[in-house]
Amino acid sequence: MKITKRISKATLLTAILVSAVLLRAQAGWAASAELTPKEGDYISKDFHFKSGESLPELRMHYMTFGSPVRDANGQVTNAVMILHGTTGSGSQFLAPQFAGILYSPGQLLDVSRYYVILPDNIGHGESSKPSDGMHAHFPQYDYDDMVAAQHELLEKGLGVNHLRLILGTSMGCMHAWVWGETYPDFMDALMPLACLPVQIAGRNRTWRKALMEGIRNDPDWKNGDYTTQPRAALETAADLLYIASGAPLLWQKEFPTRDAADSAYEAYVKRFVAGHDANDLLYAVNASRNYDPSQQLEKITVPVMFVNSADDFINPPELGIAEREIKRVKHGRFVLIPASEQTRGHGTHTWAAVWQQYLKELLQTSQR
Repeated sequence: MKITKRISKATLLTAILVSAVLLRAQAGWAASAELTPKEGDYISKDFHFKSGESLPELRMHYMTFGSPVRDANGQVTNAVMILHGTTGSGSQFLAPQFAGILYSPGQLLDVSRYYVILPDNIGHGESSKPSDGMHAHFPQYDYDDMVAAQHELLEKGLGVNHLRLILGTSMGCMHAWVWGETYPDFMDALMPLACLPVQIAGRNRTWRKALMEGIRNDPDWKNGDYTTQPRAALETAADLLYIASGAPLLWQKEFPTRDAADSAYEAYVKRFVAGHDANDLLYAVNASRNYDPSQQLEKITVPVMFVNSADDFINPPELGIAEREIKRVKHGRFVLIPASEQTRGHGTHTWAAVWQQYLKELLQTSQR
């Protein structure tokens, strides 16, 4: 009984502190008009994909805050790249629960000190994607292609030859593992949030497979050459993603009745269908098909702060995979955030107040 009381008090205190930090940061972010990113596009000429396909021009859209700083040898010392998840874009990191916590003066990624880079990855945001006109004839990109395009954007587009940090959420979390193995000396530290460093299998693969088949089996998809969006396909995708991204404790609090739950679900599906393209979605989910960093985790030599939340449907903690695999990373640490009304299921990765203490620790331990 005493243990239960202590845990309840600690949980309550954490909730109060997180809420206070979030409110303060949101107010500061809203008042900081000077924190406006610069936007641009880098065009990669004759970009070749692992599939053997190519594009004469691949557009990589990006936003940046701050300016690069170089040491005496010309190496950039303050660049931070933040990588978004499936169907997202760099703009998601402008939300107050992320930007307000991290970018403001005196915060961990204060943009007066750091050069923060937010790319839209292949197939997402304002970068090249199937819905631009090629539809299902767009090259079948994968995560290796996406990381290669990010690397080219940095070196050739932005003149960045080194990163202080790569922070990635969900798909971006998986990209962080690929970065650590493909370009092990390019960054000082990695912070993967909300993924696992193994091949996508089990339930995670199953819901992805169901989403893709839901699109392909919709007669209105027409092998990707539709002129109007296949609504049933997008509704199926919305259903699966809604469940996969859910937060049980938070949802029960916010939707305590049948009618409230139904209303929230219907509103989500309506927004999702209006805001997504079926081919873009199919390609984005299919890009994970050959992801499997587990074969080369020993190649990662920089400090890694790997963070998941216990209420993540997509990466359930009971699998024990994160704890097992992090042992193979020389300077790796895994943190599992307990489920609470402050966590957001899979989406906890974007609520920085919940995990900023671990980012602070990573920045301190990875200083040169």
